[in-house]
Amino acid sequence: MTRQHTADPVVVEIIRNALSSAAEDMNATLIRSAYTPIIYECGDCVVALLDDRHQVLGQSAGLPIFLGNLETCTRATEEKFGREIWQPGDVWILNDSYLGGTHLNDVTIFGPVFVGAELVGFTATRAHWIDVGSKDPGGSMDSVNIFQEGLRLGPQKLIDGGAEVHGVIDTIATNVRFPYPTTGDMHAMIATIRMGQTRLAEIVQRWGLDTLRAARDEIFAQTERIEREVIDGIPDGIYHAEGFLDNDGIELDKPIPVKLRITVCGDNIEFDVTESADQAEGPVNCGTAQAIAACRVGYKLLVSPDVPGNGGSFRPLTVQVREGSVFGARPPAACQWYFSHLGLLIDLVAKALAPAMPEKVAGASHGDSMIALFAGHDPRTGRDYVSLEATLGGWGAWQGSDGESALINNVNGSLKDLPIEVVETCYPLRVVDYRIRQDSGGAGRWRGGNGVVREYVVQHDCTVSLWFERSVTPAWGLFGGQEARPPEVTINPGRPDERRMLKCNGYRLRAGDVVRCMTGGGGGFGDPWERDSAAVRADVADRLISAEQATEEYGVPIETGPESTHSPRGESE
Repeated sequence: MTRQHTADPVVVEIIRNALSSAAEDMNATLIRSAYTPIIYECGDCVVALLDDRHQVLGQSAGLPIFLGNLETCTRATEEKFGREIWQPGDVWILNDSYLGGTHLNDVTIFGPVFVGAELVGFTATRAHWIDVGSKDPGGSMDSVNIFQEGLRLGPQKLIDGGAEVHGVIDTIATNVRFPYPTTGDMHAMIATIRMGQTRLAEIVQRWGLDTLRAARDEIFAQTERIEREVIDGIPDGIYHAEGFLDNDGIELDKPIPVKLRITVCGDNIEFDVTESADQAEGPVNCGTAQAIAACRVGYKLLVSPDVPGNGGSFRPLTVQVREGSVFGARPPAACQWYFSHLGLLIDLVAKALAPAMPEKVAGASHGDSMIALFAGHDPRTGRDYVSLEATLGGWGAWQGSDGESALINNVNGSLKDLPIEVVETCYPLRVVDYRIRQDSGGAGRWRGGNGVVREYVVQHDCTVSLWFERSVTPAWGLFGGQEARPPEVTINPGRPDERRMLKCNGYRLRAGDVVRCMTGGGGGFGDPWERDSAAVRADVADRLISAEQATEEYGVPIETGPESTHSPRGESE
């Protein structure tokens, strides 16, 4: 009879934190070594440690949309080539949208970890590369197939037994517009893999593989128990929610339906998105792996937000995705802006479960990355450039708290916007206005967070590409809370050549042209007339809301002239 190895509870906690620390060491290595601001400033990256069964041992802070997703890449590689393909010293690369689920700019690099001759796990990292050779610099807003979106790599070796595979590296360098920073980011990611391999090997060598595996099993079991207890408290039943993307970037007057059905049965839960739209012509599609990741984010926000993700997470969850839909794209579907319907899907999870979990849900967030991409030639350096930024917005309110203003959207987690100083130093752009967008959050007993206004003046001729979403389905409120204002983008506001648009590709700008981006807010929670009047007046004083909104939405008159023409709460004119 085989005796099962068990881990001491204290050892379990030491190993839990050691794995988390190892992942943070990896993340720090990547951010400190990267060449492009989208990684070293914005943090558009994530890292993970996996065991030899491709289960998450530790994952850094980063983009939650990659939650439980990196193991898809190592597993797909093993399924394609066999278990024996893993060899010491190897490092692999993959960016296939239909395997990893995201766009081609999100490149995953990973490698096996050996202690002696035994495979003990894997380390993996994913980061956004500023350009991968798409038909337009940095990415296209109007691509209609994957071949327009850049170099597509199935799983292949970057390093073979410790030696660089120069053919692959040269292929990458000759197919991107910015080979120097791109290969710099690639080598930063390789260094990250090496750091993870070192840290995981150290943990195995200190505690032994049997103890590590016993601790892993206990950590996974604890996580599963916590999640099942929460789900078991949700009334059994079927819950529905739906919304619409504005369009697919090609047919601008055709909204894209996103439909979610959630089934709760005991301590198990199923998310079904099979009734959502067929894959679109434009670049709003994603691979199944990423649809599952988005469902996991929505699930985790409600079920176990305080528990770090690991291989025990999501065991009570199943996800149904239809092949050939916007969530289960088939080649050659375009996937460049894969995240817009995923952000909407995450918000829909809370909307669907609101009747069953009113104390845990929030109104919808602004919901999209709100991309502004400038490209051109910088005469200061004599080089071409691409500046790609996600723009902050408002989050939804929840029971007991207002929503936060000026935060990145839910798919991007700890990603940050570019500081103005970095923008103006690295690119021929000036940011002349950056502030909270007053009145953009939905009114409620608890107010939705506000979006932002960010205004650029271009210093030299260039192009701008825009991807702003959620005007058809702005951030909704819950339990009487009001919806937020949608985004707006204006080119040259107040001038004869003023234009308003939310999506465009390679729109030509001249020196001195202005691009004003205004993002939406978050939805409110509860009846606005139940909001404390002192809180309303404080919001006006802080310029979060206007005196007009205070009176019209909250029934709190604000003296702005010799006499007020509005009636206070509970009084008729």
